[in-house]
Amino acid sequence: MDVVHFSIGSILSIALQALLLSSSYGSLEPYDLLYNNAVEAFYRNDYKDVVRHMEGALRSYAEVRQTKVRCRLRCQNQHPFDSASMDLQFFDVVLRRSYCQNECIEEKVGTQSMHKISEDVIQDFHRRIPYNYLQLAYQKLKQLDKAAAAAHTYFQANPESVEMDQNLEQYKALEGTNLDHFVDREARPHQRSFSAGVKLYDNANYEEAISLFEEALQEYYRADVECRALCQGPQRFEEQDHILYRYSLYQLVSDHFTQVLHCEHECVRDLSTRPGRLSPMENYLPLHYDYLQFAYYQLNMVEEALACAQSYLLFHEGDEFMTENVEYYREAIGHDLKPREVRPWLLINISLRSVMTDMTRGNLIIHYPLSKWQPLYCKAGRGSFFVGGHSLGTTAIEGLTCFLILCVCSVGGPLVYDSVQLIQNSQALNGTQRVLLDDVMSVEECAELKNLTITMAGDGYRGKMSPHTPNERFEGATVLKALQYGYEGRVPLKSARLFYDVSERARRIIESYFLLNSTLHFSYTHLVCRTAITGQQDHRNDLSHPIHADNCLLDPEANECWKEAPAYTYRDYSALLYLNGDFEGGEFIFTEMDAKTVTAQVKPKCGRMVGFSSGGENPHGVRAVTRGQRCAVALWFTLDPLFRELERLQADEVVQALDNQSSQSKWDTSLNINPKDEL
Repeated sequence: MDVVHFSIGSILSIALQALLLSSSYGSLEPYDLLYNNAVEAFYRNDYKDVVRHMEGALRSYAEVRQTKVRCRLRCQNQHPFDSASMDLQFFDVVLRRSYCQNECIEEKVGTQSMHKISEDVIQDFHRRIPYNYLQLAYQKLKQLDKAAAAAHTYFQANPESVEMDQNLEQYKALEGTNLDHFVDREARPHQRSFSAGVKLYDNANYEEAISLFEEALQEYYRADVECRALCQGPQRFEEQDHILYRYSLYQLVSDHFTQVLHCEHECVRDLSTRPGRLSPMENYLPLHYDYLQFAYYQLNMVEEALACAQSYLLFHEGDEFMTENVEYYREAIGHDLKPREVRPWLLINISLRSVMTDMTRGNLIIHYPLSKWQPLYCKAGRGSFFVGGHSLGTTAIEGLTCFLILCVCSVGGPLVYDSVQLIQNSQALNGTQRVLLDDVMSVEECAELKNLTITMAGDGYRGKMSPHTPNERFEGATVLKALQYGYEGRVPLKSARLFYDVSERARRIIESYFLLNSTLHFSYTHLVCRTAITGQQDHRNDLSHPIHADNCLLDPEANECWKEAPAYTYRDYSALLYLNGDFEGGEFIFTEMDAKTVTAQVKPKCGRMVGFSSGGENPHGVRAVTRGQRCAVALWFTLDPLFRELERLQADEVVQALDNQSSQSKWDTSLNINPKDEL
């Protein structure tokens, strides 16, 4: 019996091995396994194996990506949603498309479960870490041309790496290398063509520049299609991980397609972001048409120039400069032309039919992170309206169509108050989600709040006098603390109320300008003064407030901002409203992720306010205050009502009670005024 058992086991083992070798299973080795083998080889100094495994990992990574793109595009064409007019037909298309994609992908790369890669490995490939290993391995193998290419490729995505910068200088000085060896192996074709076109344009070589800009447009739209195809796979919705999240089939389908929408929206940012940068190039796609219209004009190709100018206006309707150009071109050729075709997927369109509604309640619930998206615009048979993660009504809506409006320009919303002046937008401040405004407060209001801070001197973050630098004194007050002092008669009640009103004014402006389709709540509010300490200003090399981000932990060496404790991860927007400018130093600065490269600087003055999103895209700090006193209202906001400032809610109650009583009467002594510094 033992012999028979052994024979059967042997036969099964041989059959299994044959199956593995002959089937698609394992036809493409997973790149995380190859990557791990390469790293192990590196630490045992086996540089030939490092190259073999790491180059294989890079090929596997690229092949998996391209296979997913090809298969998903093919299956989308074979099974379009356009033909699904009823609930069951919709599900039929979903299932057929899913089966088609799985069969196609597994035919090319093998079982998909073998290619499920950890987030850490994915991030290593995004940061081009494999090329760091490769340049060292190629250097040891005396293959300097390949080492130079690997080093250059890594450095493009990690420009803060001092060590790699030094390595590149050494490679350039070695015999056997030339400039042709320093190529970016991961260069994105559309960005490469665009950058080369700009250089030719700047040198007035318009004919060759046109060729490259046209090529860049074609490459951009091709990359856009691929990026959106990669969004069609399985999605992860964060709320599903919450133990209290209850969902039905319809909500799951809705959640999936909402996540797909979000992913496709991020393609716009991804395609316009250079390697190693978090912030995209501002106005990236429209700039192609701007350069083209002028280059065509220089070659006396006026019709082509007009078509490109018209296309630019599709992104920036009413732009004064381009509108003048259009009128000039029309007069020159004696007739009008339509804009060049701009790809329709710039507006993401998905039909959310009644299958995506909660049929038990007849409501359509759309979930999405409001702080990251522009408004979701929906149109039904009876009208058009905006959606902000809320129910659309009490009856199921048939044939609802939603569009995610992609604004690739940097135009903000209304400023709410007539006196407020827009000074600089995101583009002028060299970043994203930034704005600089003037006349948010009057001179009289600035003086009154500054006196309020002086009267309440000594209240800092948790009472600390110098939380950021020992060379300055730090003083401040919270809204509720000011109201308490007003109640006790220690400060003018009118000034305390002004503090409350001014902070609400700032909140409304930020909410409106950044087009937030949800209520912005106070997370923390602080009236702060920083005073230079006499005798401690010589040879200062510190900052009044070090470079940081407001909702994540800035890691300049890794070029990352980690959204984890102890950072206030729930903060979405921030603002600084200045009370004065009669001091030395104290400029507000934005920087790159390296915490060194200054991208914009703001000189405070009375009534000036700088607002920005609170994430890693906006590292910022304050230069040293070297003489005098710098005062401002610091405000942080959240879109999540669960993280509203508790002290602000108490202040709301106090002000409401105050408004309900005559100005002659005393406050009700039963009012609960118990300030608590939440920061």
